[in-house]
Amino acid sequence: MTVPPPPRFRPAPGTSPEPLAYPFWTSEGLGLPDGYRRLRDRPPVRVRLPYGDDAWLATSYEDVRAVLSDPRFSLAEAVRRDQPRIGPMPRAGGGLIALDAPRHTRLRALLAKEFTARRIEPLRDHVRGVVDGLLDRMVAAGPPADLVEDLAFPLPMTLICELAGVPEDDQPGVRTWADTVCSGSVTPDVVQRHAKEFFARMDDWIEARRRTPADDLISVLVRAADEGVLTADELAGLLNEVLIGGFVTTTNQIANFFAVLLLPGEVGGAEVLAAVRERPDLVPRAVEELLRLVPLLNGLTLPRYAGEDVELGGVLVRAGESVVVSQAAANHDPAVFPSPDRIVLDRPGAPHISFGHGIHYCLGAHLARLELQTVLERVTARLPGLQTAVPEEELRWRSKEFFSGLRSLPVTW
Repeated sequence: MTVPPPPRFRPAPGTSPEPLAYPFWTSEGLGLPDGYRRLRDRPPVRVRLPYGDDAWLATSYEDVRAVLSDPRFSLAEAVRRDQPRIGPMPRAGGGLIALDAPRHTRLRALLAKEFTARRIEPLRDHVRGVVDGLLDRMVAAGPPADLVEDLAFPLPMTLICELAGVPEDDQPGVRTWADTVCSGSVTPDVVQRHAKEFFARMDDWIEARRRTPADDLISVLVRAADEGVLTADELAGLLNEVLIGGFVTTTNQIANFFAVLLLPGEVGGAEVLAAVRERPDLVPRAVEELLRLVPLLNGLTLPRYAGEDVELGGVLVRAGESVVVSQAAANHDPAVFPSPDRIVLDRPGAPHISFGHGIHYCLGAHLARLELQTVLERVTARLPGLQTAVPEEELRWRSKEFFSGLRSLPVTW
């Protein structure tokens, strides 16, 4: 009788310590949850999320970078497992974030050249024009304005849809779909209904570009599919990921950045706002520090499963066990970033990992930086005396969703 080989991912033998209750997230504000601070001097710990498998939680800068770059930790395996998660809906396959090398490498190469610094930097004047157009409308209407609806949402939405080739009339549908998949409370039937509508519209865009190619991302992907380089499902997964990731993250961070700069606190926001208004050359430094300081992910990255026994930060992660990491906690590691809860414009040393690390480093990092830098530069130049228009306690924060952020940010100037 032939004995089958053991599976690559085998279940752990059950020798791990009793897990801690998760979550440590907060629904209000943008500070690092205290639960992470209590873990600073500890190796990775076992945690139990509301749904799915128990997981190891890594929070130190060194451990988080190790997990994000070590190919022994698989993102693709999570799609086949009862993945640890905050909400009831597990992450589906499709897109780069559900793949490991070499398939990830092959598909990423199709898009990487479209998001290089050489390709994105020439867009700076156009981005500035879009920002100024939105600010023109705000100024013409007069204060107060909602910095989310009037600036933080339309800027990245307009730009990623232009790059992709999505018709302007279909942009509201992209937003509806993004709100659906990023919510932690939407029921499966609602997700399925919106998915059917969104992917039907996507099929229309793809067929339109197949008939009439253009200089956009959809045309690039359609050409690759027609040449047999990727499948129809891979095309849909990549386009879906680019559209959602290309605006949701930046939309939230624009509002988050200005909340930090405008609201009272000990992070030094008011001083930084005054500094960049006086010296626009400080804008890139300010953006990098705000990227480090402000948690974008509301808690954790997507889980990775160990393909073999791996030593991580002094503990043994056994094959088949999952690991989640907190990039926010890593970016506040005092061993790497002294005074981690303050904005330090001349901070030396290691880079933040808000865009990730390793092969899954954010594909759109150059575009996000360009948008964030341009917004900070133009808003500080054009809206003197900018301040919030409502008391801090009246601001509405996203609650237990995938990304941290404000639902609205009323401002005056």
